[in-house]
Amino acid sequence: MKRAMIAMSGGVDSSVAAFLCKEAGYDCMGMTMRLYSNEDVGIDSKTCCSLDDVEDARSVAFRLGIPFQVFNFTDAFRSCVIHRFVVAYERGETPNPCIDCNKYLKFGQIFQRMDELGYEYVVTGHYARIAEEHGRFLLKKGLDESKDQSYVLYGLTQAQLARTLFPLGGMTKDAARCIAEEQGFLNARKRDSQDICFVPDGDYPGFIERYTGKTYPAGNFEDTEGNVLGTHKGIVRYTIGQRKGLGLALPCPMYVKEKDMARNTVILSTDEELFSRSLNACDFNWSAFDCPSDSIRCEAKIRYKHAQQPATVTPTGPGTAHIEFDTPQRAICKGQSVVLYDGDTVLGGGTIL
Repeated sequence: MKRAMIAMSGGVDSSVAAFLCKEAGYDCMGMTMRLYSNEDVGIDSKTCCSLDDVEDARSVAFRLGIPFQVFNFTDAFRSCVIHRFVVAYERGETPNPCIDCNKYLKFGQIFQRMDELGYEYVVTGHYARIAEEHGRFLLKKGLDESKDQSYVLYGLTQAQLARTLFPLGGMTKDAARCIAEEQGFLNARKRDSQDICFVPDGDYPGFIERYTGKTYPAGNFEDTEGNVLGTHKGIVRYTIGQRKGLGLALPCPMYVKEKDMARNTVILSTDEELFSRSLNACDFNWSAFDCPSDSIRCEAKIRYKHAQQPATVTPTGPGTAHIEFDTPQRAICKGQSVVLYDGDTVLGGGTIL
């Protein structure tokens, strides 16, 4: 009997994934990552991966009759996710900590524990699919396009894809909730987490200031010609493409175009000036095939909810690539990920420079 370690967050998706794996005949063990305590990050609400969710996951594992453990990954989460998030903001980037959590925790630390405990597969509740074709494992979109999570999984290697199961990849969220209700899971109607787990109120600047103990000084808003338009309240409070919350009375709508960290200056522009056709990316992971020797045609996404856009991708060195879109794209953000697709298959991806 094959052995599977289920990453249970306390939410409905991973709970149903555990049920489906047990039904499929796997010898299952549930596990939850302890990433932080609510007090550690200054919150008292229920969010994914908090202590409250540990108890929800434990309850489901008990109902399924499978062993359950909690692994303390607080140090790794602090260094590999929270710290990277804060440092990226201080560099003027817009990071995606969920991608780092997948890379370093869910498919890093958990894989290590899986091997130590003699399990063969890691199972998660992601809405994505894995297919084996011609001796290679392909990451594909979940069939429910509205819940597809392939974008945040582009970093999975062939070795990881070979030992990962996504039981929910072929179903809808509604179907997963129905299974949870039929099985009597206490989290069957639990709401999905919408924000970054360690910043559930969405106040990223407030979290960064509490974490670092710093106060980020005021500076100038400027237009693209260098004219001063006003004073900002701290450069970490602004993201590319932002319009609301600038606190300025301007003759026409203006948006954050870029941040000059060296000068502590936020540069504003019209909406039209936010569009660009190209970007460079680093830390590139080619998933569907090895790094090509020449340019390829595909579609690319520059953020999680972004529609795939036709583009030409040219490898520029080890782990780097240049992407040229057929049409200009709005508000390309440093620190976000660009992910390449051929239809529903992920070709690879990297971090936008």
